[in-house]
Formats: sequence, C-alpha cells, structure tokens
Amino acid sequence: MGHASPNEHESRVNIQGVEIALGFPDEFAFQWIGQRDVMEQLLASWLVIDDLDIPLNPRLIGKPGVGKTTLAYAAAKKINRPVYIFQCTMDTRPEDLLITPVVDKGGGIRYVASALVTAMIRGGVCILDEANRMSEKSWASLAPLLDTRRYIESIVAGLKVSAHPDFRICVTMNDDASTFEIPEYIHSRLQPQIFLDFPEEEEEKRILRENLPFLDTNILDYVVNFLQRAHAANENYTIRDGINIARYAAKRLKSLNGNGGNTANLLQQAIVMTLGDEALAYVI
Repeated sequence: MGHASPNEHESRVNIQGVEIALGFPDEFAFQWIGQRDVMEQLLASWLVIDDLDIPLNPRLIGKPGVGKTTLAYAAAKKINRPVYIFQCTMDTRPEDLLITPVVDKGGGIRYVASALVTAMIRGGVCILDEANRMSEKSWASLAPLLDTRRYIESIVAGLKVSAHPDFRICVTMNDDASTFEIPEYIHSRLQPQIFLDFPEEEEEKRILRENLPFLDTNILDYVVNFLQRAHAANENYTIRDGINIARYAAKRLKSLNGNGGNTANLLQQAIVMTLGDEALAYVI
C-alpha cells in the first residue's frame, strides 16, 4: 500500500458506508486532425438509442503512435464528458484498476478510486490505454462492467459500484508483439473494433502543423515526405516519430544559431538518432 495526502484528490464520495477518494480528470490540448470516419465510428459506438439500450465498449487498434489515445480523448470532449486515462501495464493488478487501499498520515486506511472507477462514478469517459498489456486476472475484474451489468466489485473495499448512465469506456490496443492475448470472454465484450491506419499525406501535414505550429514549413514537408516513403514500404514509423524528428532538428538548428546548421543534414541526423541508421533508406 502507498502513502498519500488527502489533499491529492478532488473529492470524496460515500458508497455503501465506505468513503472513496476520487481522482482528477485529465486535461490536455488534444485535437483530432485525422480520419473523420473513425471519429464517427467511435461516437456511434457510445450512443444509447433506447431505454433498453446500453453503450458499447469500443476497441481502438493500430500501430503505436498513430493517435489512438488522441482520438478517444477528442471524442470524449466532443460529447462534453470529463476524461480519465488509465495507463495499463503488465504489472497492472485488479486493485489498481478498481479501488486501492492507501495509508494516510494518521496511520489509518482510506480507499482511493482508480481513473476507471472515478469515471464510472462521475459519468465520464475512461480510456484504458494499451490495454492488451494487462494479464487475464486484471481483465477478469472488468467482466461485469463490460456487459449489461455495468458494475465492478472491489474485494479490497468490499464494495459493488455501478456505473453512472453517462459512463463510457474506450480501450486502446497497440498492434505489436509486446502484448498478452485477450481472453475470449473479454474479446466479445470489447466491440466494435475500430482500426487506425497511418494518415494520408495531407492529414499527416495537418497533424504536424497542429503539433508544431512554430516550425519552418520546409522542416515539416521534409518529415512528411520521409514518413510517406516509410509508410509505402510498410515500416512502422509513426507521426509521433515524425514529431520527435522535426522537434529535435529544429532544436539543433536553434542551438547552432545558423553556424554550420544545414537543415537537411540536421534532419538526417535527427532521423538516425530517433529511428536508427536503417531509416536513412527513406531519405532522398
């Protein structure tokens, strides 16, 4: 159990006689510049169209860095919900996902809700980020939340917590090898599957400009051309890589103050330092 101050949390609620501390929502300046159809697919999955209907639990799948979390965050803001992001890892335990006992300064035990449970209580959106890094034991604790029951049971706190009607969840999953297999009973609960691909050239330019509005257009164009050639060769280089390349090259140019700062050379150096020598195959 960890140690924490009561002031770290936004508020407390009483559920079945147990006081639970709730966390803060995440606030970022994320905007979705990418494909409009995936945004529409995600928003449709959260709709409730009848009193007997419930929202779906969509799964966003794609390579690391293609904007899955940004899409989910932007979609939640579009429907005016607070957003709570839970970063999943191989070490995530059921109590991490739900309610954790914490020792306060007075030596007593208090209970702290995770981002997920805070979203459930507040009627917000929870993004389970990189969720296929979790083990089956953690997934099992979410089974009743992801079907028509829409509740969780915390063994630690001895509570059953029902989700607010406005609660929505979105799961992001990287399409790579460093993940666990999702149990079939969970797989069937995480639908629909929404796939994100690399952006087209014009979209990629807009994303770079949105993230790096202070950079020279020549740098952004160079990076977009590099990324598009890499995409055509099925390399897993992402817009996140491109942002890092452009940002570092610009910092190098600035630090040199025009003394020996050839932009193309510095961009190539930034590509190598970000992605390795093999990435030079996609530089003209």
